[in-house]
Amino acid sequence: MNFNWVKTNKWIKKIFNNLVWDIPNSDKKIYLTFDDGPIPKVTEWVLDLLKSEEIKATFFCIGDNIKKHPEVYKRILSEGHQTGNHTFNHLNGWKTNTKSYLENFKLCETEHLKLNTEHSFLFRPPYGKIKPSQSKTIRQLGYKIIMWDVLSYDFDSTISAEECLENVISNTEQGSIIVFHDSLKAEKNLKYALPKAIQILKDKGFVFDVIS
Repeated sequence: MNFNWVKTNKWIKKIFNNLVWDIPNSDKKIYLTFDDGPIPKVTEWVLDLLKSEEIKATFFCIGDNIKKHPEVYKRILSEGHQTGNHTFNHLNGWKTNTKSYLENFKLCETEHLKLNTEHSFLFRPPYGKIKPSQSKTIRQLGYKIIMWDVLSYDFDSTISAEECLENVISNTEQGSIIVFHDSLKAEKNLKYALPKAIQILKDKGFVFDVIS
C-alpha cells in the first residue's frame, strides 16, 4: 500500500477501512500531526508555536531520533501532546521484509517506553508504505494505524511554501488528519505554512485535538 496525495480519496478510505484516515466528529475538530522528529531545532520551534496558539498535536516519532534527542521527546509529552511510533529507522515497508520491519517497529516502541509512562498505541508507516502482513501484525498488537486525510507536502522541495499552505487550507474539513513534518528537510515550507494554516483554520472555526 502506498498513499501519496494531498487529499485522500473517499474510495481509498473505504477499501482500506482498517486504517484510520480521518476522525469523524460533530465538534469541528481536526488533528495536526507531525512526522519524523524529534529534531531539536525544528521540533522545538513547532512546540513553541503550538504553545503560543494553545494547540495540542500528535507527533509520530522515529525511534533513533528519540534516542538521540530524549529531552525534546520529553518536552513533547510534558506539554500535553500525543506521540506515536514511526519505526526506529524510518523504514519503507515495501522494501523491508515483514520480520525486519516488525523488529524495527519494536525498537521504536522500546525507545518510546523508556521515556513515556503511558503506552501509546498509535503507528504511522513512513512514506505511507506498508505491506498487508505488516499492517495485520501491528494491528493485532493493539495499535491503530494512523494515515491521513490531508498531506501538506512540506517535505517536497519542488513545491513552494505557498503551495504547501494551499494544500492544507483548501482540503481540510471536519475530522481531517493533517500531516506536517518536524524535520530539517521540511523546515522551510513548515515555518511558512504552519503558522498561517493554524490562523486560517482557526478563523474557519476549527478546533485542534490530539489523536488517542
